[in-house]
Amino acid sequence: MADVLLVHGAMHGGWCWRPVEELLRAGGHRCHAPTLTGCGDRAHLLTPDVDVDTHVQDILASLEMEDMHRATLVLHSYAGVLAGPVADRAGSRVRRVVAIGAFLADPGESLLDVEPPEVADRYRALIANDGDGLRVPATDAFLDQWAVPPALRASVGARLTDFPARCVDRAVRYDPAALAARERHYIEHTAPPLASLTASAARARAEGWRMHSIAAGHDAMLADPRATADLIHRIAC
Repeated sequence: MADVLLVHGAMHGGWCWRPVEELLRAGGHRCHAPTLTGCGDRAHLLTPDVDVDTHVQDILASLEMEDMHRATLVLHSYAGVLAGPVADRAGSRVRRVVAIGAFLADPGESLLDVEPPEVADRYRALIANDGDGLRVPATDAFLDQWAVPPALRASVGARLTDFPARCVDRAVRYDPAALAARERHYIEHTAPPLASLTASAARARAEGWRMHSIAAGHDAMLADPRATADLIHRIAC
C-alpha cells in the first residue's frame, strides 16, 4: 500500500478529502489531507504574503512531518499548479503525481494564465472590487461554477473560505524535468465536465500523462467519494 497526500483546491480545506481519506485508510493506505495556509480551518492565516510558494512549502512540510516516502501526491483543481514546484523540491518523497480536475501550469505561468480569459478577468475584478486586493471572495456563485450537487450545496457552501489572491496571480517556478520524471496521472471529471479545465487536460495528454475519467462533478471527492477513492487506490497500487 502507498503513502497518499491529498491536497485540496481553492476555497476548500483538508475537510473536503475526509470521506476519501477514510476509505483509503480502510484499504490500507497511509493518508494525510492537510489544509493549505489561509484556507479552511487555517483561513485566519490569510495575509498579503500568502502565495503559491507558501502552499508549496505547506505540502513539502506535510510530506516531511508525516514521514512520507515515494508518496502518491493527489492535487485537486487549483492545487494542480503546485505539481511542478513540489516535484522539483520533494526529492524521493514523491513518486507519482495525480491531478484530479486540476489546472496545470508551466514555469512562469499562474493559475490566471491557465484559466480561460473571461474567468481570469472575473477573478481579477473580484479581488479588486470585493477582496480588498487580498483575496478572492468565496460566494455561492462558485457552487454554480463547480456544479456542486444540490444535496451538497449547503454543507460545501458553509465551509468555503476566501482564497489568497497571490495564489491565483503569482507564477510558479520549477525545472520541468523534475515533474516529467515522475509517474503522472490526470483524472478528468465528466458529470459534468468543467470547461475551464479543457486546456489543462489537453496539456496533460500532450505531455504524456496517463489519462483517467470519473463520472462526477468538479468536487468528485465529495460527490462520489467511493469512486474517487477506488480510482486513487488503483493508481497508487
